[in-house]
Amino acid sequence: MKKIVFLVSLMLTLAVGSGAALADSIKGRLGVTGRIGFLLPADSDFENLKLESDAGFLGGGGFIYGITDNLAAEIDVTRTEFGVNLVDSRDQGDFGITNISLGVQYRFLIPQPKLVPYAGGGLDILVSDYKRPSGVNADVDTVVGVHLCGGIDYFFMKQLALNAEVKGIIAPEADIHTPNEGSGNFDPSGIAGTFGIRFFFN
Repeated sequence: MKKIVFLVSLMLTLAVGSGAALADSIKGRLGVTGRIGFLLPADSDFENLKLESDAGFLGGGGFIYGITDNLAAEIDVTRTEFGVNLVDSRDQGDFGITNISLGVQYRFLIPQPKLVPYAGGGLDILVSDYKRPSGVNADVDTVVGVHLCGGIDYFFMKQLALNAEVKGIIAPEADIHTPNEGSGNFDPSGIAGTFGIRFFFN
């Protein structure tokens, strides 16, 4: 995770200090984004035991629309799944999170025609599920959280850009209800690092 944060910071620093032409405005442009990456989830608890979470693969996509030269609205839907281990027990399980993310980003127009760094935030609707080795699916409450993100788009063509982003998600704990197998609390918060591609229709 530290390596990704360092890489993004380095790219932003290089972008600010180079180039001579102003980056294109995103105003009025509509694009679609596809992304893959990973999630470092927070730990949770089940019964009286702590659930240690593994890193999970993340994938999904969404749309971006330019409101002004610097502001853009974005909606993303991603899905991640990861395993958990009950501390002091051999019992295991798997969590899944579908994140419907609504956000706004501020895009920095810098003297570099290909690089566009941005920072943003918004709301996240987190739909989660939990499955234990017994095959019993647990009911996990849906919660609403918030996120902060930072990233960069690299335009190698006017309509195509590579994207790298780091997003921190903060949300309240959700209750876990498992018939005949106990209950617990799930924390859907975490840090996501993704890489992807954007295609702009105009």
